[in-house]
Amino acid sequence: MSTFMPKPSDITRTWYVLDAAGQPMGRVAAQAATLLRGKHKPLFAPHADCGDFVIIINAAKTLLTGKKLEQKKYQHHTGYIGHLKTVSYKKLMLTRPEFAVEKAIKGMLPATTLGRKSLTRLHVYAGSEHKQQAQKPEAWAL
Repeated sequence: MSTFMPKPSDITRTWYVLDAAGQPMGRVAAQAATLLRGKHKPLFAPHADCGDFVIIINAAKTLLTGKKLEQKKYQHHTGYIGHLKTVSYKKLMLTRPEFAVEKAIKGMLPATTLGRKSLTRLHVYAGSEHKQQAQKPEAWAL
């Protein structure tokens, strides 16, 4: 018995909408990462790019459980000496909730070219409106 190798012609990409309102950020991110990689499909192969497009709406209404809102920090370095920037997730969720959700999903994808390619199929919006109505996305229940 041989291993199934999906060809690019076998892969059909569909659009899904995830509503993050009232859901924990980790649950939304895990489900989005599964859809982006294509692990929900029967012809999934870890070496092939067979994921779908994902639209996340209401990212500003995503929940962080426990004391993560006060204690969790986002840090990045600018490249200059002594320029380590630190922002609390409370401020980050008020100013850039899309970035916080994207960062959670990026951490759940593989750190390879497939992971970076699948991240380009992610669209995150803070509100309930999105610009991909022409693609006729399907609602995905969390």
